[in-house]
Amino acid sequence: MNRRTALGIGILGVAALSSFGVALNPFGSRAYAADYPSWDDVAAAKANEAAKAQEITNIQNLIAGLEADVAAKQQLAKQAGDEFYVAQQDFFVAAWRADELQRQADAQSAAADDAATKAGRVAAQLYRNGGDDTSMELFFSSSAAGADDLLTRLGTMDKLVERNQDLYAQAVTARDSAQSLSDQAAVQRAERDRLQKIAEEKMIAAQQAADAAQAALDAQNAKKGELEAQLAALQDTTAKTIAEYQEGERIRKEQEAAAAAAAAAKAKADAEAAAAAGGGGGGGGGAVVGSGWARPSSGWQSSGYGWRSSQCGSQGCASTFHAGVDLAAGCGAGIYAASAGRVVYAGDNGGYGNYIKLDHGGGIGTGYGHIRNGGIFVSVGQWVSAGQLIASEGNTGRSFGCHCHFEVYVNGGTVNPVPFMAARGISV
Repeated sequence: MNRRTALGIGILGVAALSSFGVALNPFGSRAYAADYPSWDDVAAAKANEAAKAQEITNIQNLIAGLEADVAAKQQLAKQAGDEFYVAQQDFFVAAWRADELQRQADAQSAAADDAATKAGRVAAQLYRNGGDDTSMELFFSSSAAGADDLLTRLGTMDKLVERNQDLYAQAVTARDSAQSLSDQAAVQRAERDRLQKIAEEKMIAAQQAADAAQAALDAQNAKKGELEAQLAALQDTTAKTIAEYQEGERIRKEQEAAAAAAAAAKAKADAEAAAAAGGGGGGGGGAVVGSGWARPSSGWQSSGYGWRSSQCGSQGCASTFHAGVDLAAGCGAGIYAASAGRVVYAGDNGGYGNYIKLDHGGGIGTGYGHIRNGGIFVSVGQWVSAGQLIASEGNTGRSFGCHCHFEVYVNGGTVNPVPFMAARGISV
């Protein structure tokens, strides 16, 4: 951690404590690592009743401060994650609407071209029958720039107005509709870009809040046990020595480190075992194919991409726009990187619960949601390989059973993972 990050975390901690109504105690300045009491301080205080009482109060305040700091920063991280989720969903919907409006505009433009061409052919035939070679030349020439130019010429022809009004009207209506939809799409793209910027800012803020919460938790884990041992030493009236308390603290730290390593290893082993067992029958979780892509889960698809009716449960309501596919392999089953890339987010994301986002380069990204608590095996900035185990399935966020919510991003917006992955030899 560099000095700037440390200062930032310290400032966030003070703000968070204030916002949660935690009073700064008279020994609050010692809530930083440089001011924690040493065992020599404890030994000196133990020899004097007044100093001992003061040091006991100081240590009690430090322990309470650590706990309050963790709680406050975890709450801030949860709030930031919720804000990121809302902003991200708003952007996804705006991007989908912009694409849909443009698709409709393109379809109407094609319809206008088709109707104008048909009207032109009918008009040309009319003029053939009437023997007007000059007017025929008008339609057979390749000088018309497009539907608008052709419609302008058609509108000046009396015989068209008399005998071909319907086709002409269809062409004009389609042209006007195409223009209106194109204008709406342009407005929606501007809104999409605005919301994308907000979502990106919220993602950065959420990651910073998550990192601050983790730093506070690490600080608590590093110091709380020792502070409690020092407090016990000060409050103990037996002949037990300071050296014995120090030795007990050393043993505790070794045991905690070993337990943490064993838990992490077991979590990964459980994820691998669940995937190897076949999960929900999807198969191929983590197996890399020739395209360099891998199936992110061995689970079966329990929900697809697109609009759906709102789903509500004890954890809230899920978005009516489902921006990915759900792959259910079972609680604790492995989640794998769909392709090589860098971790750009790992933390809470509101309705997605614990969530990882990977950047694969070239405007392509993937997201993985509803990861179980303690089931994120990577960190921000880390490079991962295709098929690498990055997490394990859970039921966090607005989820209705253990599964991996898998998303694919192209230039920030979501696309349907099914055809995208199919083009790379992967069935989801």
